[in-house]
Amino acid sequence: MPSQLEAFGLAALEAAACRVPTVATLQGGVPELIDDGRNGRLLAVGDVDGMARASIELLQNDALLDQMATAARQTAQQNFCASRIIPQYEAFYERIIAGGGAA
Repeated sequence: MPSQLEAFGLAALEAAACRVPTVATLQGGVPELIDDGRNGRLLAVGDVDGMARASIELLQNDALLDQMATAARQTAQQNFCASRIIPQYEAFYERIIAGGGAA
């Protein structure tokens, strides 16, 4: 995911949910999802050679790929699963409707 601008990185989240570690740029909200070296790789914008090396390393190292794939899936399930996120949205909207503000 070599984005120069990225608000969150839904594609990275979808990949993580499917046990696919993402190689991405250290941009926007992507670091909220990817912990570099644990469930994917984060590199500087424009570091095409680094992204290629990280991708090749994952493709050539089955143990590392499996470890990161498992961690990616766990991150998606634990932090971004609908059963966790929807109640947070509901609580937020209820506060707004009740006049409690966005804080």
